Amino acid sequence: MPLDPAVVPLLDLLAAPGMPRLHELTPAAARDLSKGRPPLTSTPEPPVPAVERMAPGPDGAVPLRVYRPAVDDTLPLLVWFHGGGWVLGDLEGADPVCQQLAAKVSAVVVSVGYRLAPEHRFPAAVDDALAAARWAHAHADELGADPSRLVVGGDSAGGNLAAVVALRARDGGGPPIAFQLLVYPVTDLTCAQPSYVDNAEGYMLEAASMRWFIDHYVPDERLRRDPDASPLFAGDLAGLPPAHVVTAEYDPLRDEGEAYAERLAQAGVPVSCTRYDGVIHGFFAMDTVIPASRRAIDEAAAAIRRALGGS
Repeated sequence: MPLDPAVVPLLDLLAAPGMPRLHELTPAAARDLSKGRPPLTSTPEPPVPAVERMAPGPDGAVPLRVYRPAVDDTLPLLVWFHGGGWVLGDLEGADPVCQQLAAKVSAVVVSVGYRLAPEHRFPAAVDDALAAARWAHAHADELGADPSRLVVGGDSAGGNLAAVVALRARDGGGPPIAFQLLVYPVTDLTCAQPSYVDNAEGYMLEAASMRWFIDHYVPDERLRRDPDASPLFAGDLAGLPPAHVVTAEYDPLRDEGEAYAERLAQAGVPVSCTRYDGVIHGFFAMDTVIPASRRAIDEAAAAIRRALGGS
C-alpha cells in the first residue's frame, strides 16, 4: 500500500535539512529532543484523573501514574509500559495514550516509569516492569480494580516488556494475566527480520536507530536471544494470555511483531493481529495527525473489552 497521505507531511518534516538522526545523538541529547516535541495524541475531555504512586522494585522504587475513570464500579486493570527503545520515554510522554486507554476500555491504567538504558541496562527494565505488574495486582482492591482482569500492554519497547512480563508471570510467581496488548512490539533483538531491510530508512524509526537502542539496552550480543530480551526466541509460548498485536506497514518492527503473533497462534493462544497499512512506527500515539491511530486505539480497546467479557 502507498503511504497514508496523513503521514507524508510528518516524514517531510523529519527529513528537513538540519534535523538530527536519532542514532547520531547521545542518549541525553535524544531525550532532550524527544521531550521538546509536542504530543501528537489527544486526551479525553474531561481528562481521566491520575495520581502518582510508587512500587517497590528490585533496585529502588518504581514510579507509577495511576489513572481511574470516574466510574462507580470495579474496573479492569491495565499495566502500561511506554515505548522509547528502553532509552527514551517517561510517564509524562505516555500520559495521553494512557488517558485514551483508560477512557475507551473503562479501566484503571497503571503507567510504569521503569529504569532506562544505558544507565540501567538489561534486565533492569524487565525487573521493574514485573515488579510494577505484581504491585498493581496486589493493590487492585485499593485501586478499585479487579485483579482477575489484569492486562499488560505497551508500545514498541513497552510491547517487548509486556510480552516478557507475560512470559515471566506464566513461568513463576505470577501475577495471573488475562490479556496482553502488544503495539508494534520489539520481539527479536537480532534485527534479522525482512522489514529491517524493507523499511530501513525514511519512515521515522530507522533500522540504524533500532540498533542504537539495542546497543544501549543489551550491549552484549550474546544476550540478545535471551527470551527476556527477545520473546520471539522463547521455547514455548503455550499457556500465555490471549493477545492483540498491532503492526504498521512501514515499520522495521513489522515482521517481528507479526512473527510473534503467528507463534502465539501456533501455540494455541487466542490472538488477533492487525497490520495498519500505509502508516509508520509510532502511529498509535498520533491521532491528532494520523486518522488510522484513532481506529487502532478503538480496536485495541474493543479487543480488551471482549477478552474480559465486556462489549
